[in-house]
Amino acid sequence: MPTFSLVITELIVGNPRESGHEVVGYVAQAFLGLNTLAFVRNTLDSQYRGQLGPAALWADQIKYTRGWTWSKGFHFVDAHDDPLGGSCSVSDSRDCKGNCILSAITNYTSRVQDTTLPVSEQDIALKFLIHFIGDIGQPLHCEAYEVGGNSIKEIFDGSHTELHAIWDTKIPDKTIKNSFSGITDYADSLVNRIKSGDYASVAASWISCTDPSSLQPKLIENPALGLDSGSADFNHMTPMLHSERMDLHCPLVWAQDSNALVCSTVFTGYDDSDLGGDYYNNNAPVVDQQLAKSGYRLAAWLNTIFDGTALPRESRQT
Repeated sequence: MPTFSLVITELIVGNPRESGHEVVGYVAQAFLGLNTLAFVRNTLDSQYRGQLGPAALWADQIKYTRGWTWSKGFHFVDAHDDPLGGSCSVSDSRDCKGNCILSAITNYTSRVQDTTLPVSEQDIALKFLIHFIGDIGQPLHCEAYEVGGNSIKEIFDGSHTELHAIWDTKIPDKTIKNSFSGITDYADSLVNRIKSGDYASVAASWISCTDPSSLQPKLIENPALGLDSGSADFNHMTPMLHSERMDLHCPLVWAQDSNALVCSTVFTGYDDSDLGGDYYNNNAPVVDQQLAKSGYRLAAWLNTIFDGTALPRESRQT
């Protein structure tokens, strides 16, 4: 398996864990087909031991480091809608004119299956995909209002934070603390709910759009599209794309699904009190479902690429 730099290893050790992304990775791991699992094990940096969960953290850990700052804009799509007025929507032509999570998923879907690329670049593409398919399931990653909630200051269980962080980390962290022994225990519970619990009847609808073959971006090397010209990666890596014809259909469907929750859920029952009480109780089930949904979609997306079907009969449940 490929190895990565000591710098990245130190970043992983030093940065706080983001439970939601790890949960998405571990849920996906349970539904990988055998060919997909083999690709993951042969492609991911050896430090991850073939596990999507810990690899899901990488894209956040590097986005503010030198040589990787071009990736910051790939983690979201700024939907310029009107959530406080009850109107939520995502439009690729309106909201993704440049770099955004929709075009990033398209690009790295193409790159992860491009066998002409070095394994090290397929590894990067895979890690970005793991992370971005998690990000697109978080409603405020699909919203422009108040910088996706980052500018909305709130209190959660007595601590000052932002609304975006509440959905990113505070809610899943509290759920794990209250009800589970750890991240993998939480992920296992979501897997069981997908297989035979309350998600079993709806899980198929989550992956109704999983056709990576329709994504055909035109890749070009262009520093104006994001790479720092002084980056060590500039000469050998195309981080982003420009396209004369780009099909963003599935990523757009997923973003619209998440964005709808901004109107129906994120700002419903919302007030300026401590959001660790009723607001948490009302929205923790939504976060549960979004994490389960994202993990299931990630598995189906990768399976379609490497096993030829979203849900292979043979899969590794680890």
